[in-house]
Amino acid sequence: MADEERPAQQAEDLTVFVQNLLNQMQTRFQQMSDAILGRVDEMGNRIDELEQSISELMEDAAIDEQRSPMEGGRKS
Repeated sequence: MADEERPAQQAEDLTVFVQNLLNQMQTRFQQMSDAILGRVDEMGNRIDELEQSISELMEDAAIDEQRSPMEGGRKS
């Protein structure tokens, strides 16, 4: 009977090993996914800040262009 139980125990051990391995892989993939999403969010925030800076520069340039003709072409 011991010989009959041995393959069953080996199969159970293998099942436990594979389940643990899959759990570890799932945890690592989740960590990588979270890290990637964090970086994408950060990049989105940077792009938003860049767009805001560009808009402000364009507004400043438009104001400077409007002032220049009034001042007789002199820039401050």
